[in-house]
Amino acid sequence: MNHIKSFYYKPIPSKGEKIVIEGPVSSSVLRRLKFHEGLHAFREPEEQHQAIIEIAELEEGRIIIARKEDTIIGYCTILYPDPMERWSEAQMDDLLELGAIEVANEYRNLSISKSILEVAMMDPFMENYIIITTEYYWHWDLKNSGLDVWQYRDVMEKVMSAGGLEYFATDDPEITAHPANCLMARIGKNVPPSSIEKFDRLRFRNRFMY
Repeated sequence: MNHIKSFYYKPIPSKGEKIVIEGPVSSSVLRRLKFHEGLHAFREPEEQHQAIIEIAELEEGRIIIARKEDTIIGYCTILYPDPMERWSEAQMDDLLELGAIEVANEYRNLSISKSILEVAMMDPFMENYIIITTEYYWHWDLKNSGLDVWQYRDVMEKVMSAGGLEYFATDDPEITAHPANCLMARIGKNVPPSSIEKFDRLRFRNRFMY
């Protein structure tokens, strides 16, 4: 499937600061931008900056960013699932994963995460895909948020719902390892029944749990 990448844009009202959500952003643009030092949830900022540049270079890779002038203050990644994960086993051309979403701590009161997902799903071409995200409590910033596991889970569900993702049951052992973990997905309007059936088989290996 050809991965058409149109460009989408949304300004964010804030206190005199010019913040925009835009993407998918090319690797060449990402290289020219600075990367906020507060974006360190997954790895050191410099390493994560390089990681999103590499994702943007993938045929299917999409990076949506929140930008304040020439600095990236938030982003999400969309790409094929990791080859080591269950979700890649069926080698589905029309299944993509929301791999990461992060916003620098000082900008987390502006609903930027929701806006990033809204912009990501503005593209009608995304209706051709199943978009999944696997939420694990050990990735959540419980310390800085001041929230407990269940409060944070509620926040994550609300954020993902802004992009049209909803809860899906699964017997995946990493997700069932803790009751707060979850699988969420958005099934595009143009996804054929055959792909939905493959996705259902990926979600459940133990038929009695289906």
